[in-house]
Amino acid sequence: MPTITTDPAVTTALAADLDAAGFTVERIDALWGAEAAASLHRGSRVAALRALAARETTPLTTLATLFVLGLPVDRADAERALPAAGLDGVLAAGLLRIDDDTDDAGAPDVDHVRVHPAVDLRPYAFVDDLGAGSWWIVSDLGELALGTALGEEHVLGIGGATTTLSGLQIPVPVRRVLDLGTGCGIQAMHARRFAEQVVATDISRRALDIARFNAHLNGIDGIEFRLGSLYEPVAGERFDRIVSNPPFVITPRRDDVPSYEYRDGGMVGDALVETVLRGLADHLEPGGTAQLLGNWEYHWGVDGLDRVRSWFADGALDAWVVEREREDPPAYAETWIRDGGTKPGTAAFDTLVGAWLDDFTARRVTGVGFGYVVVRRPGRAGQGQPGGAAHLRRFERVPEALGSNPAGLGATVARVLDAAEWLAAQDDAALAAAHLRVAGDVTEERHYWPGNDDPTVITLVQGGGFGRRVDADTALAAFVGACDGELSVAAITGAIAQITGVDEAALSADLLPRVRDLVLDGLLLAPTS
Repeated sequence: MPTITTDPAVTTALAADLDAAGFTVERIDALWGAEAAASLHRGSRVAALRALAARETTPLTTLATLFVLGLPVDRADAERALPAAGLDGVLAAGLLRIDDDTDDAGAPDVDHVRVHPAVDLRPYAFVDDLGAGSWWIVSDLGELALGTALGEEHVLGIGGATTTLSGLQIPVPVRRVLDLGTGCGIQAMHARRFAEQVVATDISRRALDIARFNAHLNGIDGIEFRLGSLYEPVAGERFDRIVSNPPFVITPRRDDVPSYEYRDGGMVGDALVETVLRGLADHLEPGGTAQLLGNWEYHWGVDGLDRVRSWFADGALDAWVVEREREDPPAYAETWIRDGGTKPGTAAFDTLVGAWLDDFTARRVTGVGFGYVVVRRPGRAGQGQPGGAAHLRRFERVPEALGSNPAGLGATVARVLDAAEWLAAQDDAALAAAHLRVAGDVTEERHYWPGNDDPTVITLVQGGGFGRRVDADTALAAFVGACDGELSVAAITGAIAQITGVDEAALSADLLPRVRDLVLDGLLLAPTS
């Protein structure tokens, strides 16, 4: 793979060429249509190529053929598509390469010089709390373009994990952010939208070269790139926020099993995730937060979330871990072997599955969980008031579909952390005196047996956030329905007790714990002042 070189003059000119060609998500999708785009996602270029064959050659079709489909084009077409950067400048940057065809006598055929892509380069569109945005992102060529399994130094582009983590980033301005294991640099670029300075680290020099190029290509400053493993490049430093999609994939540590830099951290099992999580306390400022993705193992007789809980046993950090899915050993192995480009049905695929299952069996692994980790280092003040929870400790499984979150879950994460801090400062008397409001995205479902006037099932439904569905009895439903900020928790409870003829103290003891949960989940909102 050619070295990616960042020349500000080239990146500025290339950005002008991409912009002039209309190299955007919307325009590229329009080139070949939704069906062909879906086919590309499944690993086939046929439909896209048929659509392009019916169009005239333009700078946009040339750039899409090169950098999205990963196919060569004629030199003359490449030169017309890159008038500002110049073909020589883009070649020198390492994004393209030239192969000269030969004639029957073996001499170079100057009429058939072909330009080949050396990297993947495609537009990327997003929405966050600052609004809509778009960038161009360079990464290494994928399996479709290469026609072979990926190389171990492969630098990954935009994927599902990318958008998940970028959406988890808290949209609150801070001074310094650490992007641990930056890869192509996408998380650092997102972080820079809310930070004065970002430090992006990676163990791969090629990843840092590509990340630096991406930042320059999109005119993003304020990101410092450092080479090294895990926290080594930032020893002794603290940050207001840490984000990381670490190389958490659990891979057998055998010479005959490929180890990809972008996903394999070189440690046994989930030890890398444990190392990253245990190191957060030393690198977060008081009040600082971290948002990460990770895998954790289930062992014989040991729950995976219990293992993650043990990594926070020292109580130094608030921790919220959400397991989104769990895979059995064969499914996990097959997922990541396919991810590396080895195809099912081949001898190589079967050999690798056997290696994964041998490793899992030897270490008594029964499954692997995947999910989100949100952490906060408690501030110097406002913690541990009597009657409140000193730290957020939540380890849960949320496999269901999420609510509506066009800009991602970052705002939800921020609200949960704020709610946890507020709840920690409220004993039961203070909570009873609070004036709460029901969130605007909460609705109520009621189900009745035919002919009955009283509901058999009442469910509170959260439209955004994690899309929580909370079963409620009549008292809780009535309480939530009355939370408009006018009456205190105690006043609403007293009114319900009077109407239903139950003991007010008993009703309060029943409702308050559930009210705390609803505030933490965001169905009820704490006072703003």
